[in-house]
Amino acid sequence: MELTWYGLGCFRLTERGFPSVVMDPLDPDEAGLGHLQAELVTTSRFADDPSALVWPQVRGVSRTIASPGEYEIGGVFVTGVACLPAANEDAGAEEYVVYTVGYGGVVVCHLGELSRVPTQAQVEAIGPVTVLLIPVGIPNGLTPAMASETVSLIEPEIVIPMQYHLPGLKVDRNPLDGFLKELGVSESAPLPSLEVTDGVESEETQVVVLAPQ
Repeated sequence: MELTWYGLGCFRLTERGFPSVVMDPLDPDEAGLGHLQAELVTTSRFADDPSALVWPQVRGVSRTIASPGEYEIGGVFVTGVACLPAANEDAGAEEYVVYTVGYGGVVVCHLGELSRVPTQAQVEAIGPVTVLLIPVGIPNGLTPAMASETVSLIEPEIVIPMQYHLPGLKVDRNPLDGFLKELGVSESAPLPSLEVTDGVESEETQVVVLAPQ
């Protein structure tokens, strides 16, 4: 499975013989993103009517998932886990969905714009994760310490940070270095994409930084 990042929370997952997936596509005015090709879109923002959502920058979309539940599309297994506002927080806080996408034995978990450490029940609902996509730079979102705790709870094989500051970004985001420092990782040259193979396991969680395409 090949995973490519397009900035903020937008990723494209591809595997030969399976539908391709775009997760959290960017708004056209958020970045200079060209057209992508994907049969399936997942969006972390909850929507009552996913069929009404339009993605002009993603071609070939036949299905949009924007709610919790279990789905199977062409051999790709998607699970959406509701992350609702805590009882003691603002009643008007926005609901969102965390997704796992499984291509065979490779499972990618996209945490959307998660702003708090997930509960044990949510971690159990997410299940085993190969690659964790975690937001590390959203103001008032996960702090580096909270992001590190989240990684420890989910125990993925690979962690890919997202939603952090980049030159030319049109929305406010914090830099990546605080998260890397918290995990004790030295910044290295970003990769253009990541190939993940089923059955390849590592004793320690690896942090991979991608370059937006």
